[in-house]
Amino acid sequence: MFIHALKLARLPAILAFAVTPVRFALELAGLPEFAIFLIGLLWLTLAFAIYWGVILARQERPYGLLALALILFSPISRLTVFAAWWIDRKWQLGTHYGLYFEAWETALLNQVVYGSLVQIIPGFVLGALTLAIVRRNKPGASRV
Repeated sequence: MFIHALKLARLPAILAFAVTPVRFALELAGLPEFAIFLIGLLWLTLAFAIYWGVILARQERPYGLLALALILFSPISRLTVFAAWWIDRKWQLGTHYGLYFEAWETALLNQVVYGSLVQIIPGFVLGALTLAIVRRNKPGASRV
C-alpha cells in the first residue's frame, strides 16, 4: 500500500517543485495578488485529490490509499515553500513568503507541518467525496 501511495504522490510532488518557484517569480515580477493566488499548492492538491478519487474507486482500501498519498505528497510539496521563505529572508526580497516567521524553526514548522494539514484535510474531504460518488455511480453499485 505504501509503494502504491508513493507512486500516486510522485507526479504531484514533481509538479509542486515547479509551482512554488513559478509563483515566487510571478510575485517578484509584480503580478497582482489575485493572479498569483490561482497558482498554488492547495489547488494542485485538490485537483489530484479529485483525480485520485476517480482512479482509486475500484481499488481495495481506496480511502487509506488516498490518505497515505496525501500524507506523503503534502510535506514534500511544502519544502519548496520553506525554501522560498529562506530565499526571501536571506535576500530581503519582500514577497509574502518572508512576512510571517523570523526563525527557520518556526518557518519549517508552519510551512511544512501546518501547511501540510491545510492541504491534507481539504484534499482528503474532496477526494473521499469523489470516491464515494464514483463508487456509488459505478455499474452494479447499490442505490440505497
